[in-house]
Amino acid sequence: MADEHQFIENGLQRSQIDEFFQEELGRAGYGGMDVAKTPMGTQIVLKAEKPGMVIGKGGENIRKVTTALEEQFNLEDPQIDVQEVDEPDLNARIVADRLANALERGWYFRKAGHTTIDRIMEAGALGAEIVLSGKVTGARSRVEKFNRGYIKHNGEPAEEVVDHGQGVAVMKLGTIGVNVKIIPPGAELPDDFGVHEEMDPEELVPEAVEANEAEGVEELLEGEPEEAEAAEEGAEAPAEDAVEPDHDLEEDVEEVIDSDVDEDEDVDIPDESPIEEDLDDLEEDVEAEAEELMAEMDDEDEDEDAADEDEGGDA
Repeated sequence: MADEHQFIENGLQRSQIDEFFQEELGRAGYGGMDVAKTPMGTQIVLKAEKPGMVIGKGGENIRKVTTALEEQFNLEDPQIDVQEVDEPDLNARIVADRLANALERGWYFRKAGHTTIDRIMEAGALGAEIVLSGKVTGARSRVEKFNRGYIKHNGEPAEEVVDHGQGVAVMKLGTIGVNVKIIPPGAELPDDFGVHEEMDPEELVPEAVEANEAEGVEELLEGEPEEAEAAEEGAEAPAEDAVEPDHDLEEDVEEVIDSDVDEDEDVDIPDESPIEEDLDDLEEDVEAEAEELMAEMDDEDEDEDAADEDEGGDA
């Protein structure tokens, strides 16, 4: 048989055994099971609220269950170990069965849901959720949810940390599904964090402390506002030990300038720049062209007048 088919067959067999225990041991407060196959046989660990009812008088009930497992599920030498549930209110399977029985006895769904989830939180759970789906009050089915605390719905924590339990309440109008999720106390979630107030940062992260001291953030905050603003803008703050400018050097520069330019010496400063000369030449050329055009127009007018006089004389 292929590995895929073997996994499917093992899962189906596990579900069938779980349903069998639920029907046979429901009154004893059945809280789940763990199945492990060993070379010596099949080891089954049962969790129940009342282990005495599972074992029965003189072990009669447990022998009956063992024989049924061998005949119905072909298990080789099943060995059943019964363990008592320490806190039934933190077992999702037991809580779901209790809530389903309460609904069947006539409890109003809202009162039963709030009472059950309050008991779960009083037992120390980090979070819980109860979902009732079906015809809870009338002919139309709906879904009612009751939430307390913190709950995970997806990811690995939802599969490994959250305890799931299902139950069914058979009512006159139809069945009501009961789904319970509980996060037990002390569960380690990946997003948990804590603050150690008494720890010394130098012992935990010495490198970060050294980097903080090297950057001098605290000194900038304690300094003058002008220095802090200059540091924020990316400019370097003026250092305290900066060298002051030498006044003798400034006097030397002034003397050199005075020596290069003598007061008595005449300096020729051009009145007009080359650009201004070019503009004047351009204006003269434009005026000459305009005078030529005006002269041509006058000549044309005189010619036209002479032609008109000749035509008048002939007439």
